[in-house]
This record gives sequence, structure tokens and C-alpha cells, in this order.
Amino acid sequence: MSAPQITLTVRHTPSALDSRRGVVRLHPEVLDALGLMAWDAVRVTGARVSSALAAPSDAEGIPGVILLDDVTMSNLGVTEGSEVVVAPAEVSAAKTVTVAGSRIASVSLSPHTLRLALIGKVLTVGDAVSLLPQDLAPAPGSDVSAVRGQLSRAIGMTWTNELLTVTATEPSGPVAVGPSTVVSWRDGARTGEAAPAAAPARAGTTLVRSTPATPHEDFIDAEIVEDERIDDDVAEETVPPLSDLAGSEAAARKLAEWFDLAFHRPELLAKLGTSAHLGVLLSGPEGVGKATLVRAVAQAEKVRVVSLAAPNIAVLEPNVAAARLREAIEQATRDEDPAVLLITDIDALLPASQPPPLATVVLDDLRKALRHKGFAVVATTGRAESTDPRLRAADLLDRELGLPLPDAKTRTELLRVLLREAPLESGVDVGPIAERTPGFVAADLIALRRDAALRAALRQREADEPRISQQDLLDALTTVRPISMSTSDNLATGGLTLDDVGNMTDVKQSLTEAVLWPLRYPDSFARLGVDPPRGVLLYGPPGGGKTFLVRALAGTGALNVFAVKGAELMDKWVGESERAVRELFRRAAEAAPSLIFLDEIDALAPRRGQSSDSGVSDRVVAALLTELDGVEPMREVVVLGATNRPELVDPALLRPGRLERRVYVPPPDAHAREAILAASAKNTPLASDVDLAAYAATLDGYSAADCAALIREAALTAMRESLEAKEVTAEHLTKAAKAVRPSLDPTQLAALEAYAQTQV
Repeated sequence: MSAPQITLTVRHTPSALDSRRGVVRLHPEVLDALGLMAWDAVRVTGARVSSALAAPSDAEGIPGVILLDDVTMSNLGVTEGSEVVVAPAEVSAAKTVTVAGSRIASVSLSPHTLRLALIGKVLTVGDAVSLLPQDLAPAPGSDVSAVRGQLSRAIGMTWTNELLTVTATEPSGPVAVGPSTVVSWRDGARTGEAAPAAAPARAGTTLVRSTPATPHEDFIDAEIVEDERIDDDVAEETVPPLSDLAGSEAAARKLAEWFDLAFHRPELLAKLGTSAHLGVLLSGPEGVGKATLVRAVAQAEKVRVVSLAAPNIAVLEPNVAAARLREAIEQATRDEDPAVLLITDIDALLPASQPPPLATVVLDDLRKALRHKGFAVVATTGRAESTDPRLRAADLLDRELGLPLPDAKTRTELLRVLLREAPLESGVDVGPIAERTPGFVAADLIALRRDAALRAALRQREADEPRISQQDLLDALTTVRPISMSTSDNLATGGLTLDDVGNMTDVKQSLTEAVLWPLRYPDSFARLGVDPPRGVLLYGPPGGGKTFLVRALAGTGALNVFAVKGAELMDKWVGESERAVRELFRRAAEAAPSLIFLDEIDALAPRRGQSSDSGVSDRVVAALLTELDGVEPMREVVVLGATNRPELVDPALLRPGRLERRVYVPPPDAHAREAILAASAKNTPLASDVDLAAYAATLDGYSAADCAALIREAALTAMRESLEAKEVTAEHLTKAAKAVRPSLDPTQLAALEAYAQTQV
């Protein structure tokens, strides 16, 4: 009997106490359905597979939701709103566990202390794990407070930020660390062996606790971190030089100029009649490296950085959250040295819609702080449009910078930088990898490197000098998906290309010109002074292979595809359908080059004024028109709609600049049916008496789907006669034709042919 499993929707945990402890929260009803008790282990499957301890969430919460922290989301390769599959996990007691971490952690922490930090956690090879002890349900006899003290003394105040990677376990599979587990650093000491002496701090390095010890000591250390960027060994390892910021050179140069004027040349600004006030809103896709850019520029300009994670304080009680912000401001302004307050993901604290009362307090505190000499604020966001517009006031964050999504050239440079220190086999070429990673940002490429390294380690367990091969990188592409695509609405291509589509020469050529050329050859369009098509309407009878064509098109162009059924974007609540449309286009822009596939577009965008749904359809059509030809033009995003009722689509959507190209997918003729039958029977052994060409000529009225169903039914007919059957005969095909009847409607075909004639 197979173990029960349930599909749940991911939500970021609102509890700071759950953060980075290897714990997920499930509704009590879900725990009962899975046959689990509190603190049992679960197996969670997203883009990747991981394991964790399951604790009950609030009984008044939503049963269909699983609460995860940021580290667990990263291990699973998902984002908020994604779907994951949860099942009970069989966990073994770990005999040995090997981990890798930063240089300061591996040098400073003895394996014994490391084991104390990992006791009570469930680990899986390839996962990231924090040093925060699992103190929600501590193992019997463990002294969590003492462990925290040892970790803090060994590493300093940044110990809660350290993430380790589990590189090997014995036995394999999910394991639980216990007092007898042998824990070791990769290529380092094991429990029972002497650990290397910690390296002394260099002059100028400062590790200062932000506040006196409190019951929330670990949380305060995690959310407010002061980074001394001058002569700091840790900084040299974790903050890249400006030369390594591929694709962000222009933004780095602009930010460096602002830092230089505000911190080092305020008198020049005073002579010109202005102040050294500096507030910057830095936007860009999630994972593109916004915070890294700020720290790298600050390091180059000899500026101290105080970091504050907005999502961490946004979930706190308002008075506590305001106190955390003031502590960070006080820490940054306590002396005359230049300092930058870096607030990450500011939209979590200052949302544009329904901002909390705390928002006014935050804005006032930032406004007052910006009056200090030698102080600046840089806030990052992945959703600039979702940030409180009051933040852009002249006395707050009056300057904006944007980081673009990496293109193929930038991804190539990023991969070279990331793999510069990694041992590679000869002949590794990152160019093809970059071409096959559209929509990947720096964080995704780091995950790709880690996955490739794990594959290389598993392949060369006994090798003295293991190396990453080209195949390791290519195989990692099958499991690592970009952050922007960590949802369930993307289309699997199955390795299809347009070469696998039989016949349809004219249709394939039209789609290539309308979809692939704008994404592959934008320079040609610019050279000729024309804008590429923004959208295509694909129409034809049901079962004609429209979705199959889209999958093949995506496989040929190495595109990220967002596939949405027309009715999926409809919502009865006012504004929700329009928001879903905006969110769809925003994620497609972040994953560019990408294709938005709107299947059954006649249900999503019917003629306005003819629906009886309280105007929902009309508002969705207006939202689509706004996204297609609004103020902000789409770049490297093509929209493809599919329908078998083109006359029902709103005419405004079919005008030039929108879905301007209309491609008719006609019913297959005899030659096309032969090609479809051959493709469907590619893995089906046919007897010598089967003549597909002659058989295809007898199938008038059969669609592409009908032809594929015929082959399937013929194989089943052979199996009914004998489960030992080795081939499909002509007789089996004849019998299958009696069971699978043609589905094409002559009346509908005539209407579609007439519509196609009007488009010529």
C-alpha cells in the first residue's frame, strides 16, 4: 500500500521562531490525513525533493496551505503560491553526515559544536541548512542556550546567517542527526578529531552584537547585521568585487557615483545649492543580486552597511517592528563614519495596497534618519509597483535604479565568474549552458552550480581530484528551474521541437517568424526600424494539435512558457482577475525570453458587452489590452492565444500591436495524417502489412488527436488478443477505426475556413 500524499499550496511562514529551523507547518487536519503526529518527518516534493519536521499550524488556518521558511523554499526550488506534494518520510538515524560551508564557519566551528547545532534536524543530501538549533522540539538532554553561546563565540554575531550544504550522509535518504552521529566538514575534521585553530581576526574587523542578549537574541542577530567592509576577511569572501557583477555594471557605476558625492564630496553639493541626501529604491527580479550589488559598491567606497530584512520585521507586532527599525537606524548613525541602511524586500513592510498603520511610522523614522550627515538608505524590491508610493517622496527614496534580467551574454559571464574557482574538466563550455537558461538570475545560476557539483561528487565519490563536467551542468538543468518559473503554470515541452511536427510547413514557418524571430533576432528588427509582433492568435478545429505546436515551438526556441487556460484567470472578486493578468505578465517579463500561452482565449477575452458575469470579462480584456500595448512595452515576451472559436474573441485584441498575426491550423490532409500516424507509432512496432500512407487516405474527418488515438486503440486491441503481442497489424488498425470515430464537425470546419479566408 502506497503512502498517502497531499498537494498543498506554499505560503511563507509568518513566524520568526520557525525560520531556518528545518520545520514546516501543516494544518492539524492534514497531519491526521497523512497519519502523522506532531514533529514527525515529512517528504516534500517541489522542483526538488527535501524533508523536514512537520509541526501543527493554527487550527483556524487554511487546510490546503503549508508554511515554509525561505531556506526550505530554496531547497525545494519553489516560491510562495507554488504547489508541493507532502507525504510521510522514512527517516533513518544518521551514522555520518558531511557538510560544506563558508571558510569562517569551517575554520571556526569544531565538528562537535556543529553536531550540537544539527541535532534534532532532518537532513537530505543537497539541502542547505542553517546553524540555528532546532529548539521548537529540542532533543532530550540538549542545552539549546549553551549551543547558541558556543556558535556566537565561535563565529560572531553573523552566525545566524550561515548556511551549510549537506554533501553526504550515511545511510542515504533523509536522516536525523543524533548524539552519536559522526559529523564532519568536507575535506576537514570529524567529530572525535582535533579541529583546526580558528583564524584570528584581522585589524579593522569588528563583530559587534546589535543589542544585549534577549529572549529573541537569535532573531535580532538574524535580521540586523552590521558588516564591516574594510579589511574584513569574511567580506572578502562573501562580497564579490565590482568587476564580478556581470550585467550590473551600469547600475553599480551610478550607485558608486551617488555614494561618492553623498559621503565623500558633500561640500561640492553644498556649493551647488543642494544637500547630500541619498535615498535609493533598487528594483529588479528576485535573485538578480540587488543586495549583493549594494554591498559590493559599499565595500569599494569604504562605506559601512547595516542590513535589515523587511519581511522578518513585517510579521512582528507593530511596536516591536518599529523598535527593530530604530535599532538598525541607531546602529548606522552612531558615529561619523559613512553608513548605508540596506532594507531588503521593502514591499513586504510598505505594501502599496492597504498599507498597515506601521507604514506611517516607518516612513517618518526614515525621513528623520535621512537628515543625518553621512547616512543613506537603499531599499530593494522585486515588485516596485507593489511598494507604497509615499516611499518615493522627495525627502525619502527620491532616486531609483533597476537591475535588468541577465541576457545570454550576461549569463555566460556570470557562469564564468561562478565556476572560476571550481575544478572543471577540460572542454567545459558555459556558452551552451547560458543559451539554455533563459530567465535565470544569479541566484538560479548559483543553484545550478551547486546541483552540478553534487552530481559530480556522486559520480566521483572515490576520486582524488573530482571535477565538474559539461554533462553535470547539462543534467543540472533538468532539476533547477528559475525562481520566476517555480509555479505550476509552466508548460513542459517533453524535448519536442518543430522538427517533430509532421507536415504543417506553412504553419511552422508563420510561428517561427512571429514568435522565434523577435526573440532570436531583435537586432534585425531594430536595424529595419520596425517593432516585432507582440502576439499571435492560433486558431483551428479541436484536436488539431495547437497545444502540441506550442510545446514544439517552446522546445525549439528554448523559451520559458507560461501556459494558462482562459478560465483560470477569471475570479468573481472585483480586481482579482485583473491582478492575476498583471502578475502573469510580470512573471513572464522576469523569465524573458518567454511565451505566454493563453489556451481557450475565447473564454478569457470574449467580445465585450455580451457577457453576463458582472463585467469581469470586460475588465480582463481591458487588462490584457493594457499589458499588450501599455505605457511600458513588453520586451522579449510574446503572447500566443489559441482557440477554436476565433469569432468570439474581442476584436480589439486582434488589432495591430496586439494579437496581430492570425495563424490557421487546418485539419490534417492525407499527407499530414500519414506523418501524424508515423509520429504516434514511433515507439509502436507495426507489422509488415501496415501501409500508413494508404490507411491515412481513408481517414477523412479525423483530427490529429483522432489519429494519435487510433494508434493507441490499435495497440490496446492487440493487447486484448494477447498480452504477449509483439506488433500491431493492419487488422488491429481496422478494428481500432470502428472504435475511434472522426471528431471534426463539417459545419465548424466550414465556418473556420470562411473565417480564414477573411484574414487573407
